[in-house]
Amino acid sequence: MPRRKFPKLVFVSGGVLSGLGKGITTASVSLLLKSRGYKVTAIKCDMYLNIDAGTMNPVEHGEVFVTDDRAETDQDIGHYERFLNEDLPGRNYITAGQVYYDVLQKERRLEYGGKTIDAYEEIPEEIIRRIKRAAQGYEIAVIELGGTVGEYQNIMFFEAIRRLKIKDPGSTLLIHVGYLPIPQTLGEPKSKPIQQSIQELNSLGLRPDFVVARSEKPIDLKRKEKIAFSAAIDPQDVIANPDVSPVYRVPLVLEEQDLTRKILQRFGLRSRGRKLGDWKNLIKRIEGARKPVRIGMVAKYISSGDFTLEDSYICVNEAIKHAAWEQGLDPQLVWIDSEKLEGIGKKEFEKVLGGLDGIIVPQGWGSRGTEGKIKAIQFARENKIPYLGLCFGMQMAVIEFSRHVLGLKDAHTAEADPQTKNPVIHVMPNQQRYLLNRQYGGTIRLGAWKCGIEPRTLLRRIYGRRTVSERHRHRYELNNKYRKLLEKNGMKLSGLSSDRELVEAVELDQKLHPFFLGVQFHPELKSRPLAPHPIFREFMRAASGDGGRDRPQKRGRRKAD
Repeated sequence: MPRRKFPKLVFVSGGVLSGLGKGITTASVSLLLKSRGYKVTAIKCDMYLNIDAGTMNPVEHGEVFVTDDRAETDQDIGHYERFLNEDLPGRNYITAGQVYYDVLQKERRLEYGGKTIDAYEEIPEEIIRRIKRAAQGYEIAVIELGGTVGEYQNIMFFEAIRRLKIKDPGSTLLIHVGYLPIPQTLGEPKSKPIQQSIQELNSLGLRPDFVVARSEKPIDLKRKEKIAFSAAIDPQDVIANPDVSPVYRVPLVLEEQDLTRKILQRFGLRSRGRKLGDWKNLIKRIEGARKPVRIGMVAKYISSGDFTLEDSYICVNEAIKHAAWEQGLDPQLVWIDSEKLEGIGKKEFEKVLGGLDGIIVPQGWGSRGTEGKIKAIQFARENKIPYLGLCFGMQMAVIEFSRHVLGLKDAHTAEADPQTKNPVIHVMPNQQRYLLNRQYGGTIRLGAWKCGIEPRTLLRRIYGRRTVSERHRHRYELNNKYRKLLEKNGMKLSGLSSDRELVEAVELDQKLHPFFLGVQFHPELKSRPLAPHPIFREFMRAASGDGGRDRPQKRGRRKAD
Protein backbone atom coordinates (compact mmCIF):
# COMPACT_ATOMS: atom_id res chain seq x y z
CA MET A 1 0.00 0.00 0.00
CA PRO A 2 1.49 3.39 -1.00
CA ARG A 3 2.53 5.72 1.82
CA ARG A 4 0.17 8.63 2.51
CA LYS A 5 1.49 11.95 1.28
CA PHE A 6 1.48 14.54 4.06
CA PRO A 7 0.85 17.25 4.90
CA LYS A 8 -2.60 17.90 3.48
CA LEU A 9 -3.47 21.60 3.16
CA VAL A 10 -6.93 23.03 3.86
CA PHE A 11 -7.22 26.71 2.90
CA VAL A 12 -9.95 28.96 4.29
CA SER A 13 -10.79 32.13 2.35
CA GLY A 14 -13.45 34.76 2.89
CA GLY A 15 -15.86 36.77 0.81
CA VAL A 16 -18.40 39.62 1.07
CA LEU A 17 -17.07 41.26 4.25
CA SER A 18 -14.29 41.01 6.84
CA GLY A 19 -14.82 39.77 10.37
CA LEU A 20 -17.38 37.15 9.35
CA GLY A 21 -15.74 34.26 11.19
CA LYS A 22 -12.93 32.83 9.05
CA GLY A 23 -10.77 32.50 12.15
CA ILE A 24 -13.42 30.56 14.08
CA THR A 25 -14.09 28.41 11.01
CA THR A 26 -10.36 27.66 10.70
CA ALA A 27 -10.09 26.87 14.42
CA SER A 28 -13.21 24.68 14.30
CA VAL A 29 -12.07 22.69 11.25
CA SER A 30 -8.67 22.20 12.92
CA LEU A 31 -10.31 20.89 16.09
CA LEU A 32 -12.58 18.54 14.14
CA LEU A 33 -9.73 17.06 12.10
CA LYS A 34 -7.69 16.63 15.29
CA SER A 35 -10.67 14.86 16.88
CA ARG A 36 -10.44 12.26 14.09
CA GLY A 37 -6.96 11.28 15.19
CA TYR A 38 -4.78 13.44 12.92
CA LYS A 39 -1.89 15.69 13.85
CA VAL A 40 -3.15 19.15 12.90
CA THR A 41 -1.82 22.69 12.96
CA ALA A 42 -3.38 26.03 11.98
CA ILE A 43 -1.70 28.91 10.12
CA LYS A 44 -2.72 32.54 9.55
CA CYS A 45 -1.73 34.49 6.44
CA ASP A 46 -2.17 38.28 6.67
CA MET A 47 -2.02 40.59 3.68
CA TYR A 48 -0.48 43.48 5.62
CA LEU A 49 2.98 44.80 4.82
CA ASN A 50 3.64 44.93 8.57
CA ILE A 51 6.33 42.45 9.58
CA ASP A 52 4.14 41.39 12.51
CA ALA A 53 1.13 42.63 14.47
CA GLY A 54 3.22 44.34 17.17
CA THR A 55 2.92 47.90 15.88
CA MET A 56 -0.72 47.72 14.80
CA ASN A 57 -3.38 49.77 16.60
CA PRO A 58 -5.57 47.34 18.60
CA VAL A 59 -8.72 49.32 17.82
CA GLU A 60 -8.04 48.94 14.10
CA HIS A 61 -6.60 45.43 14.04
CA GLY A 62 -7.70 43.79 17.29
CA GLU A 63 -5.65 42.30 20.10
CA VAL A 64 -2.03 41.30 19.54
CA PHE A 65 -1.50 37.64 20.44
CA VAL A 66 1.98 36.69 21.68
CA THR A 67 3.41 33.19 21.34
CA ASP A 68 5.93 31.49 23.61
CA ASP A 69 8.70 32.12 21.06
CA ARG A 70 8.23 35.93 21.07
CA ALA A 71 6.10 36.36 17.94
CA GLU A 72 3.51 39.16 17.94
CA THR A 73 0.68 37.74 15.89
CA ASP A 74 -2.91 38.22 14.83
CA GLN A 75 -5.61 37.37 17.38
CA ASP A 76 -6.69 34.40 15.23
CA ILE A 77 -3.60 32.51 16.41
CA GLY A 78 -5.21 32.77 19.84
CA HIS A 79 -8.42 31.21 18.50
CA TYR A 80 -6.41 28.34 17.06
CA GLU A 81 -4.60 27.72 20.35
CA ARG A 82 -7.83 27.77 22.34
CA PHE A 83 -9.63 25.32 20.03
CA LEU A 84 -6.66 23.00 19.48
CA ASN A 85 -5.62 23.27 23.15
CA GLU A 86 -2.01 23.54 21.98
CA ASP A 87 0.75 26.16 21.87
CA LEU A 88 1.59 27.31 18.34
CA PRO A 89 4.96 28.71 17.16
CA GLY A 90 5.48 32.15 15.62
CA ARG A 91 6.16 30.68 12.19
CA ASN A 92 2.42 29.93 11.94
CA TYR A 93 1.82 33.64 11.43
CA ILE A 94 2.74 34.83 7.92
CA THR A 95 2.41 38.43 6.71
CA ALA A 96 2.96 39.93 3.29
CA GLY A 97 5.62 42.10 4.93
CA GLN A 98 7.61 39.04 6.00
CA VAL A 99 7.30 37.55 2.51
CA TYR A 100 8.43 40.64 0.62
CA TYR A 101 11.19 41.32 3.15
CA ASP A 102 12.66 37.84 2.74
CA VAL A 103 12.50 37.99 -1.06
CA LEU A 104 14.34 41.32 -1.05
CA GLN A 105 16.93 40.03 1.42
CA LYS A 106 17.57 37.02 -0.83
CA GLU A 107 18.02 39.34 -3.78
CA ARG A 108 20.62 41.33 -1.84
CA ARG A 109 22.49 38.09 -1.09
CA LEU A 110 22.45 37.12 -4.79
CA GLU A 111 20.42 34.01 -3.99
CA TYR A 112 18.51 34.49 -7.26
CA GLY A 113 21.76 34.37 -9.24
CA GLY A 114 21.53 37.93 -10.54
CA LYS A 115 18.26 37.49 -12.43
CA THR A 116 15.49 40.09 -12.53
CA ILE A 117 13.13 39.55 -9.60
CA ASP A 118 9.45 39.50 -10.47
CA ALA A 119 6.72 39.68 -7.80
CA TYR A 120 4.42 37.30 -9.68
CA GLU A 121 7.16 34.68 -9.88
CA GLU A 122 8.81 34.92 -6.47
CA ILE A 123 6.23 36.16 -3.97
CA PRO A 124 3.81 33.19 -4.29
CA GLU A 125 6.73 30.77 -4.10
CA GLU A 126 7.95 32.40 -0.86
CA ILE A 127 4.40 32.13 0.54
CA ILE A 128 4.35 28.43 -0.36
CA ARG A 129 7.76 27.93 1.26
CA ARG A 130 6.59 29.52 4.50
CA ILE A 131 3.35 27.53 4.57
CA LYS A 132 5.21 24.26 4.01
CA ARG A 133 7.71 25.17 6.72
CA ALA A 134 4.91 25.79 9.23
CA ALA A 135 3.11 22.60 8.15
CA GLN A 136 6.22 20.43 8.41
CA GLY A 137 5.80 17.60 10.89
CA TYR A 138 2.00 17.70 10.73
CA GLU A 139 -0.43 15.57 8.78
CA ILE A 140 -2.93 18.35 8.08
CA ALA A 141 -2.53 22.13 8.13
CA VAL A 142 -5.51 24.48 8.03
CA ILE A 143 -4.51 27.86 6.60
CA GLU A 144 -6.62 31.02 6.92
CA LEU A 145 -6.23 33.84 4.39
CA GLY A 146 -6.81 37.30 5.84
CA GLY A 147 -9.03 39.81 4.09
CA THR A 148 -11.66 39.05 1.46
CA VAL A 149 -11.38 37.71 -2.08
CA GLY A 150 -11.19 40.49 -4.66
CA GLU A 151 -8.84 42.71 -2.66
CA TYR A 152 -5.65 43.67 -4.44
CA GLN A 153 -3.56 43.23 -1.29
CA ASN A 154 -4.01 39.45 -0.92
CA ILE A 155 -3.97 38.38 -4.56
CA MET A 156 -0.52 36.76 -4.25
CA PHE A 157 -1.79 34.47 -1.49
CA PHE A 158 -4.58 33.24 -3.76
CA GLU A 159 -2.03 32.70 -6.50
CA ALA A 160 -0.06 30.53 -4.08
CA ILE A 161 -3.15 28.38 -3.52
CA ARG A 162 -3.71 28.09 -7.28
CA ARG A 163 -0.16 26.82 -7.79
CA LEU A 164 -0.46 24.33 -4.95
CA LYS A 165 -3.72 23.01 -6.37
CA ILE A 166 -2.11 22.56 -9.79
CA LYS A 167 1.00 20.84 -8.41
CA ASP A 168 -0.77 18.58 -5.91
CA PRO A 169 -4.58 18.65 -6.28
CA GLY A 170 -5.03 15.60 -4.06
CA SER A 171 -3.42 17.34 -1.08
CA THR A 172 -4.99 20.81 -1.34
CA LEU A 173 -8.56 21.95 -0.90
CA LEU A 174 -10.30 25.30 -0.43
CA ILE A 175 -13.12 26.23 1.94
CA HIS A 176 -14.72 29.57 1.08
CA VAL A 177 -16.58 31.43 3.85
CA GLY A 178 -19.15 33.97 2.72
CA TYR A 179 -21.99 35.97 4.20
CA LEU A 180 -25.71 35.99 3.41
CA PRO A 181 -27.29 39.27 4.60
CA ILE A 182 -30.95 39.41 5.59
CA PRO A 183 -32.30 42.90 4.77
CA GLN A 184 -35.02 43.81 7.27
CA THR A 185 -37.27 45.09 4.49
CA LEU A 186 -37.15 41.70 2.72
CA GLY A 187 -36.89 39.23 5.58
CA GLU A 188 -35.01 36.59 3.61
CA PRO A 189 -31.29 35.81 3.20
CA LYS A 190 -29.80 37.03 -0.07
CA SER A 191 -27.23 34.79 -1.76
CA LYS A 192 -26.05 37.20 -4.48
CA PRO A 193 -23.12 38.64 -2.46
CA ILE A 194 -21.66 35.21 -1.75
CA GLN A 195 -22.22 34.16 -5.36
CA GLN A 196 -20.28 37.21 -6.53
CA SER A 197 -17.41 36.41 -4.17
CA ILE A 198 -17.28 32.91 -5.66
CA GLN A 199 -17.07 34.47 -9.13
CA GLU A 200 -14.11 36.52 -7.85
CA LEU A 201 -12.46 33.27 -6.83
CA ASN A 202 -13.14 31.81 -10.27
CA SER A 203 -11.45 34.81 -11.90
CA LEU A 204 -8.29 33.91 -9.94
CA GLY A 205 -8.36 30.37 -11.28
CA LEU A 206 -9.85 28.84 -8.13
CA ARG A 207 -13.00 26.90 -7.36
CA PRO A 208 -14.00 26.19 -3.76
CA ASP A 209 -14.38 22.60 -2.61
CA PHE A 210 -16.74 23.67 0.16
CA VAL A 211 -18.67 26.85 0.90
CA VAL A 212 -19.44 27.81 4.51
CA ALA A 213 -22.48 30.08 4.51
CA ARG A 214 -22.43 32.56 7.40
CA SER A 215 -25.77 34.13 8.26
CA GLU A 216 -27.90 35.20 11.17
CA LYS A 217 -30.13 32.14 10.76
CA PRO A 218 -29.62 28.69 9.17
CA ILE A 219 -30.03 28.80 5.40
CA ASP A 220 -32.53 26.60 3.57
CA LEU A 221 -32.08 24.17 0.67
CA LYS A 222 -33.12 26.80 -1.88
CA ARG A 223 -30.19 29.08 -0.95
CA LYS A 224 -27.81 26.13 -0.74
CA GLU A 225 -28.75 25.13 -4.28
CA LYS A 226 -28.16 28.67 -5.59
CA ILE A 227 -24.76 28.86 -3.92
CA ALA A 228 -23.83 25.35 -5.06
CA PHE A 229 -24.74 26.14 -8.67
CA SER A 230 -22.58 29.26 -8.56
CA ALA A 231 -19.63 27.30 -7.10
CA ALA A 232 -20.16 24.20 -9.28
CA ILE A 233 -20.33 21.96 -6.20
CA ASP A 234 -22.91 19.64 -4.67
CA PRO A 235 -25.53 21.37 -2.44
CA GLN A 236 -24.42 19.05 0.38
CA ASP A 237 -21.02 20.76 0.25
CA VAL A 238 -22.61 24.08 1.18
CA ILE A 239 -22.31 24.17 4.97
CA ALA A 240 -24.62 26.39 7.02
CA ASN A 241 -22.92 28.30 9.81
CA PRO A 242 -25.52 30.54 11.48
CA ASP A 243 -24.85 32.85 14.42
CA VAL A 244 -24.43 30.88 17.63
CA SER A 245 -23.31 31.84 21.10
CA PRO A 246 -20.74 31.17 22.30
CA VAL A 247 -18.45 30.50 19.35
CA TYR A 248 -17.38 27.20 20.93
CA ARG A 249 -20.60 25.69 19.53
CA VAL A 250 -19.40 26.15 15.95
CA PRO A 251 -17.39 22.88 15.71
CA LEU A 252 -20.48 20.92 16.65
CA VAL A 253 -22.59 22.82 14.09
CA LEU A 254 -20.09 21.89 11.37
CA GLU A 255 -19.79 18.30 12.60
CA GLU A 256 -23.57 17.84 12.41
CA GLN A 257 -23.30 18.55 8.68
CA ASP A 258 -20.59 15.90 8.23
CA LEU A 259 -17.92 18.39 7.14
CA THR A 260 -15.06 16.49 8.80
CA ARG A 261 -15.80 13.21 7.02
CA LYS A 262 -16.18 15.02 3.70
CA ILE A 263 -12.77 16.72 4.05
CA LEU A 264 -11.06 13.44 4.94
CA GLN A 265 -12.82 11.73 2.03
CA ARG A 266 -11.49 14.35 -0.40
CA PHE A 267 -7.98 13.63 0.84
CA GLY A 268 -8.51 9.88 0.67
CA LEU A 269 -8.12 9.56 4.44
CA ARG A 270 -10.04 7.51 6.96
CA SER A 271 -11.22 8.60 10.35
CA ARG A 272 -9.12 7.30 13.24
CA GLY A 273 -11.94 7.66 15.73
CA ARG A 274 -13.99 10.59 16.95
CA LYS A 275 -13.01 12.32 20.18
CA LEU A 276 -15.38 15.21 20.85
CA GLY A 277 -16.59 14.18 24.31
CA ASP A 278 -14.67 16.91 26.16
CA TRP A 279 -15.98 19.55 23.76
CA LYS A 280 -19.58 18.39 24.16
CA ASN A 281 -19.16 18.45 27.94
CA LEU A 282 -17.86 22.03 27.64
CA ILE A 283 -21.07 23.06 25.88
CA LYS A 284 -23.11 21.37 28.61
CA ARG A 285 -21.20 23.34 31.26
CA ILE A 286 -21.86 26.55 29.38
CA GLU A 287 -25.55 25.75 29.11
CA GLY A 288 -25.64 24.96 32.83
CA ALA A 289 -23.96 28.20 33.94
CA ARG A 290 -26.59 30.04 35.94
CA LYS A 291 -25.15 32.32 38.63
CA PRO A 292 -24.49 35.79 37.16
CA VAL A 293 -21.22 37.53 37.99
CA ARG A 294 -20.66 41.12 36.81
CA ILE A 295 -17.07 41.90 35.81
CA GLY A 296 -16.08 45.46 34.96
CA MET A 297 -13.47 45.83 32.20
CA VAL A 298 -11.91 49.26 32.67
CA ALA A 299 -10.01 49.92 29.45
CA LYS A 300 -9.45 52.43 26.69
CA TYR A 301 -9.27 50.43 23.44
CA ILE A 302 -13.00 49.78 23.38
CA SER A 303 -14.58 52.68 21.50
CA SER A 304 -14.80 53.12 17.74
CA GLY A 305 -17.07 56.06 17.03
CA ASP A 306 -20.43 55.22 18.59
CA PHE A 307 -19.65 51.51 18.84
CA THR A 308 -18.00 49.35 21.50
CA LEU A 309 -15.35 46.89 20.34
CA GLU A 310 -14.34 43.73 22.20
CA ASP A 311 -11.60 42.49 19.84
CA SER A 312 -8.95 44.61 21.55
CA TYR A 313 -9.22 42.38 24.64
CA ILE A 314 -10.59 39.14 23.23
CA CYS A 315 -8.18 36.89 25.16
CA VAL A 316 -9.16 38.49 28.46
CA ASN A 317 -12.85 38.11 27.60
CA GLU A 318 -12.40 34.44 26.80
CA ALA A 319 -10.26 33.75 29.88
CA ILE A 320 -13.03 35.18 32.07
CA LYS A 321 -15.59 32.96 30.36
CA HIS A 322 -13.44 29.81 30.61
CA ALA A 323 -13.01 30.23 34.37
CA ALA A 324 -16.65 31.22 34.93
CA TRP A 325 -18.18 28.32 33.01
CA GLU A 326 -16.02 25.80 34.85
CA GLN A 327 -17.60 27.02 38.12
CA GLY A 328 -21.17 27.22 36.80
CA LEU A 329 -21.04 31.01 36.61
CA ASP A 330 -22.62 33.22 33.98
CA PRO A 331 -20.06 35.99 33.25
CA GLN A 332 -21.55 39.38 32.48
CA LEU A 333 -18.90 41.74 31.11
CA VAL A 334 -19.45 45.45 31.71
CA TRP A 335 -17.34 47.64 29.41
CA ILE A 336 -16.14 50.87 31.02
CA ASP A 337 -14.21 53.48 29.05
CA SER A 338 -11.44 54.65 31.39
CA GLU A 339 -11.33 58.09 29.76
CA LYS A 340 -14.98 58.70 30.60
CA LEU A 341 -14.33 57.87 34.26
CA GLU A 342 -11.97 60.83 34.51
CA GLY A 343 -14.64 63.47 34.01
CA ILE A 344 -17.49 62.22 36.21
CA GLY A 345 -18.36 63.06 39.81
CA LYS A 346 -18.19 60.78 42.83
CA LYS A 347 -21.88 59.88 42.84
CA GLU A 348 -21.95 58.90 39.16
CA PHE A 349 -18.60 57.13 39.54
CA GLU A 350 -19.97 54.95 42.35
CA LYS A 351 -23.07 54.26 40.27
CA VAL A 352 -20.93 52.96 37.40
CA LEU A 353 -18.64 50.76 39.52
CA GLY A 354 -20.76 50.03 42.60
CA GLY A 355 -22.69 47.09 41.18
CA LEU A 356 -19.67 45.14 40.01
CA ASP A 357 -18.51 41.84 41.51
CA GLY A 358 -14.99 42.18 40.13
CA ILE A 359 -12.84 44.70 38.26
CA ILE A 360 -10.13 44.09 35.67
CA VAL A 361 -7.74 46.64 34.19
CA PRO A 362 -6.13 44.98 31.17
CA GLN A 363 -3.15 45.88 28.99
CA GLY A 364 -2.64 49.33 27.47
CA TRP A 365 -0.09 51.87 26.33
CA GLY A 366 0.49 55.59 26.76
CA SER A 367 -1.10 58.23 28.96
CA ARG A 368 -4.67 58.36 27.67
CA GLY A 369 -7.19 57.06 30.19
CA THR A 370 -4.65 56.35 32.94
CA GLU A 371 -6.31 58.54 35.58
CA GLY A 372 -9.62 56.78 35.07
CA LYS A 373 -7.93 53.42 35.58
CA ILE A 374 -6.22 54.63 38.75
CA LYS A 375 -9.55 55.88 40.14
CA ALA A 376 -11.18 52.52 39.38
CA ILE A 377 -8.37 50.63 41.13
CA GLN A 378 -8.64 52.86 44.19
CA PHE A 379 -12.37 52.14 44.31
CA ALA A 380 -11.74 48.38 44.05
CA ARG A 381 -9.07 48.46 46.77
CA GLU A 382 -11.01 50.59 49.24
CA ASN A 383 -14.32 48.78 48.71
CA LYS A 384 -12.83 45.26 48.82
CA ILE A 385 -13.93 44.44 45.26
CA PRO A 386 -11.82 41.64 43.71
CA TYR A 387 -9.27 43.24 41.41
CA LEU A 388 -7.04 41.80 38.70
CA GLY A 389 -4.47 43.96 36.88
CA LEU A 390 -2.91 42.64 33.70
CA CYS A 391 0.42 44.12 32.55
CA PHE A 392 -0.45 47.85 32.41
CA GLY A 393 -3.14 47.04 34.98
CA MET A 394 -0.45 45.88 37.41
CA GLN A 395 1.53 49.07 36.82
CA MET A 396 -1.56 51.21 37.45
CA ALA A 397 -2.16 49.32 40.72
CA VAL A 398 1.36 50.17 41.87
CA ILE A 399 0.77 53.85 41.01
CA GLU A 400 -2.56 53.91 42.85
CA PHE A 401 -1.02 52.31 45.95
CA SER A 402 1.94 54.68 45.84
CA ARG A 403 -0.30 57.74 45.65
CA HIS A 404 -2.93 56.84 48.22
CA VAL A 405 -1.07 54.59 50.66
CA LEU A 406 2.56 55.72 50.40
CA GLY A 407 1.52 59.36 50.03
CA LEU A 408 3.54 59.95 46.84
CA LYS A 409 0.95 62.21 45.25
CA ASP A 410 2.78 62.58 41.92
CA ALA A 411 3.68 58.90 41.56
CA HIS A 412 3.28 57.81 37.95
CA THR A 413 4.72 55.80 35.13
CA ALA A 414 7.49 57.46 33.12
CA GLU A 415 5.65 56.29 30.02
CA ALA A 416 2.75 58.67 30.73
CA ASP A 417 4.67 61.38 32.62
CA PRO A 418 8.43 61.45 31.88
CA GLN A 419 8.83 64.41 34.28
CA THR A 420 7.34 62.79 37.39
CA LYS A 421 9.55 62.97 40.50
CA ASN A 422 8.35 59.52 41.56
CA PRO A 423 8.51 57.19 38.55
CA VAL A 424 7.37 54.06 40.39
CA ILE A 425 7.08 52.53 36.92
CA HIS A 426 9.97 53.19 34.56
CA VAL A 427 11.41 51.91 31.31
CA MET A 428 13.49 48.75 31.61
CA PRO A 429 17.20 49.71 31.43
CA ASN A 430 17.91 47.60 28.35
CA GLN A 431 14.99 49.23 26.53
CA GLN A 432 16.41 52.77 26.63
CA ARG A 433 18.53 52.43 23.49
CA TYR A 434 15.61 50.99 21.50
CA LEU A 435 13.49 54.02 22.33
CA LEU A 436 16.31 56.45 21.55
CA ASN A 437 16.82 54.80 18.15
CA ARG A 438 13.06 54.55 17.47
CA GLN A 439 13.34 50.77 17.28
CA TYR A 440 9.80 49.94 18.32
CA GLY A 441 8.87 46.78 16.44
CA GLY A 442 9.80 43.47 18.04
CA THR A 443 12.12 44.98 20.67
CA ILE A 444 10.02 44.86 23.84
CA ARG A 445 10.14 42.03 26.38
CA LEU A 446 8.22 39.34 24.53
CA GLY A 447 7.31 35.70 24.81
CA ALA A 448 7.56 33.16 27.60
CA TRP A 449 9.72 33.99 30.63
CA LYS A 450 10.05 32.13 33.91
CA CYS A 451 8.64 33.69 37.05
CA GLY A 452 9.53 32.64 40.58
CA ILE A 453 6.66 32.76 43.06
CA GLU A 454 7.23 33.82 46.65
CA PRO A 455 6.00 31.54 49.47
CA ARG A 456 2.94 32.40 51.59
CA THR A 457 1.34 34.50 48.88
CA LEU A 458 -1.95 34.43 47.01
CA LEU A 459 -0.04 33.76 43.81
CA ARG A 460 1.66 30.68 45.30
CA ARG A 461 -1.73 29.39 46.44
CA ILE A 462 -3.14 29.95 42.94
CA TYR A 463 -0.38 28.12 41.09
CA GLY A 464 0.71 25.66 43.75
CA ARG A 465 4.23 25.87 42.31
CA ARG A 466 7.47 27.73 42.90
CA THR A 467 8.12 28.59 39.25
CA VAL A 468 5.87 29.18 36.25
CA SER A 469 6.35 30.30 32.66
CA GLU A 470 4.09 33.06 31.32
CA ARG A 471 4.00 35.22 28.21
CA HIS A 472 5.02 38.88 28.29
CA ARG A 473 4.64 41.99 26.16
CA HIS A 474 5.94 45.14 27.84
CA ARG A 475 8.68 47.74 27.88
CA TYR A 476 8.12 49.32 31.32
CA GLU A 477 8.56 47.73 34.73
CA LEU A 478 8.23 48.44 38.44
CA ASN A 479 11.10 50.70 39.54
CA ASN A 480 13.28 48.69 41.94
CA LYS A 481 14.07 51.85 43.92
CA TYR A 482 10.56 51.66 45.39
CA ARG A 483 10.46 47.94 46.19
CA LYS A 484 11.31 48.21 49.90
CA LEU A 485 8.91 51.12 50.45
CA LEU A 486 6.06 49.23 48.79
CA GLU A 487 6.71 46.08 50.82
CA LYS A 488 7.06 48.01 54.08
CA ASN A 489 3.59 49.46 53.58
CA GLY A 490 1.78 46.23 52.79
CA MET A 491 2.20 45.48 49.09
CA LYS A 492 3.65 42.03 48.51
CA LEU A 493 5.98 41.47 45.56
CA SER A 494 4.81 37.91 45.00
CA GLY A 495 6.36 37.18 41.61
CA LEU A 496 9.96 37.86 40.52
CA SER A 497 11.99 37.09 37.40
CA SER A 498 14.52 34.26 37.55
CA ASP A 499 17.32 36.72 38.35
CA ARG A 500 15.00 38.52 40.84
CA GLU A 501 15.65 41.82 39.07
CA LEU A 502 12.13 42.31 37.68
CA VAL A 503 8.89 42.36 39.65
CA GLU A 504 6.39 40.11 37.89
CA ALA A 505 3.46 40.27 40.33
CA VAL A 506 2.14 42.35 43.21
CA GLU A 507 -0.69 41.69 45.63
CA LEU A 508 -2.30 42.68 48.91
CA ASP A 509 -2.58 40.34 51.86
CA GLN A 510 -5.93 38.53 51.87
CA LYS A 511 -6.45 39.72 55.45
CA LEU A 512 -6.72 43.21 53.97
CA HIS A 513 -8.45 42.41 50.68
CA PRO A 514 -10.22 39.28 49.36
CA PHE A 515 -8.40 39.37 46.01
CA PHE A 516 -6.09 42.14 44.84
CA LEU A 517 -3.51 40.94 42.32
CA GLY A 518 -1.51 42.53 39.52
CA VAL A 519 0.71 40.59 37.12
CA GLN A 520 3.19 41.97 34.61
CA PHE A 521 2.62 39.02 32.30
CA HIS A 522 -0.45 37.96 30.30
CA PRO A 523 -2.10 34.86 31.80
CA GLU A 524 -5.06 35.32 29.45
CA LEU A 525 -2.90 34.19 26.52
CA LYS A 526 -2.65 30.69 27.98
CA SER A 527 -6.25 30.19 29.05
CA ARG A 528 -8.20 27.50 27.17
CA PRO A 529 -11.88 26.53 27.31
CA LEU A 530 -10.85 23.02 28.38
CA ALA A 531 -8.13 24.33 30.73
CA PRO A 532 -8.96 27.70 32.35
CA HIS A 533 -6.00 29.67 33.65
CA PRO A 534 -5.64 29.35 37.45
CA ILE A 535 -5.40 33.12 37.99
CA PHE A 536 -8.73 33.72 36.27
CA ARG A 537 -10.21 30.69 38.02
CA GLU A 538 -9.35 32.15 41.43
CA PHE A 539 -10.41 35.67 40.42
CA MET A 540 -13.84 34.45 39.33
CA ARG A 541 -14.16 32.41 42.50
CA ALA A 542 -13.50 35.56 44.54
CA ALA A 543 -15.86 37.65 42.41
CA SER A 544 -18.64 35.11 42.91
CA GLY A 545 -18.20 35.29 46.69
CA ASP A 546 -16.51 31.89 46.96
CA GLY A 547 -12.96 33.12 47.46
CA GLY A 548 -12.53 31.90 51.03
CA ARG A 549 -12.96 35.34 52.62
CA ASP A 550 -16.26 37.17 52.28
CA ARG A 551 -15.74 40.79 51.45
CA PRO A 552 -17.81 43.24 53.53
CA GLN A 553 -20.78 44.76 51.79
CA LYS A 554 -20.27 48.46 51.15
CA ARG A 555 -22.79 51.15 50.48
CA GLY A 556 -23.38 51.44 46.78
CA ARG A 557 -22.60 47.75 46.25
CA ARG A 558 -25.33 45.41 45.13
CA LYS A 559 -25.50 41.79 44.16
CA ALA A 560 -26.17 40.99 40.54
CA ASP A 561 -29.82 40.23 39.80
